[in-house]
Amino acid sequence: MTVEIKVPVLGESLKQATVMRWLRQSGDYVKAGETVLELETDKVTLDVPAPAAGALSHDLPEGTDVEVGQVIAFVDDQAAAPAVEENRQQDSQDVVQDVTDHGPAASAEGEQPVVTGGAVTHPAPAVAEPVASLPEDRGTGERRVPMSRLRQTIARNLKAAQNSAAILTTFNEIDMSAVKALRSQYRELFEKKHEGARLGFMSFFARAVVGALKDFPVLNARIEGHEIVYQDHVNLGIAVGTERGLVVPVLRKAETLGFAELERRIADYGKRARKGGLALKELEGGSFTITNGGIFGSLLSTPILNAPQSGVLGMHAIQDRPVAREGQVVIRPMMYVALSYDHRLVDGREAVSFLVRLKELIEDPRRLLLDI
Repeated sequence: MTVEIKVPVLGESLKQATVMRWLRQSGDYVKAGETVLELETDKVTLDVPAPAAGALSHDLPEGTDVEVGQVIAFVDDQAAAPAVEENRQQDSQDVVQDVTDHGPAASAEGEQPVVTGGAVTHPAPAVAEPVASLPEDRGTGERRVPMSRLRQTIARNLKAAQNSAAILTTFNEIDMSAVKALRSQYRELFEKKHEGARLGFMSFFARAVVGALKDFPVLNARIEGHEIVYQDHVNLGIAVGTERGLVVPVLRKAETLGFAELERRIADYGKRARKGGLALKELEGGSFTITNGGIFGSLLSTPILNAPQSGVLGMHAIQDRPVAREGQVVIRPMMYVALSYDHRLVDGREAVSFLVRLKELIEDPRRLLLDI
């Protein structure tokens, strides 16, 4: 019996995808549930599993656009598994176990490889394939590479945000001394008590943003037609830069999350985003966004709104700088912060006051605990 493999339901607003990469070739014997194909949508990469064990057959080249419900491959479940296949599967399991036990070196502090469902998640390529099939113009030294669906969506959304919103940016600087001291004093105890959670800077800023939005809820609102839609909860987007482009997973009801849970979810989102393993629902419904260019060394920037949101906070690198304190020049770890906002909805007074409130909460983190 031949079993069809179809393009799965992608999401309410998504009808098309692109065949990004075949993980198993036509003629290979596959196991039921084994991922055979990666599809790229406008937002995420989806793994397509084999519905049954058997011989796989397909003829769609990588880079082909497909639609929801379209048959893209077949599995002959009457085909017998060859003897060499059993050895291949055992070898594969040995490799996965070795990665699980030891793992490759982390690419950033605290970042570990992702292993899910007994198989290593494949990192998504930076561009949609097939790149190798494109001819190179040797006369000019140029290559033409098709934009991935994600890159096209990013370009379209950012331009739409600029065209529709009146974006303005205001700046401030924050003395990070208190937060750094608090982390230094309690980091070991925190991480020992809350297994799997590292005490980073992002959780402090997430909590501070939630606190500041309580005082200035218009920055957590959006415009729809001639109405202002205020949110009862803070659905906080955390921008993550990946090889494929920027994605913004959402921490729903962030006001209900403590430091440990914030750290766990942010770390989990970051890892899965870089591996292309986020679900569509995890990228939708954000009401405010934080982006941290400081991890790449950025000292100052003007972030663009994530439409239809009305505010985005940009964090930057922490840098020791001379500052005046009580008539003395001292060296302090300072961070510039930037708030881009939709001036159609948010007045300058509210935007500046939001950053001042954020500054107060970060420079005296005891306020976060006492909610003052």
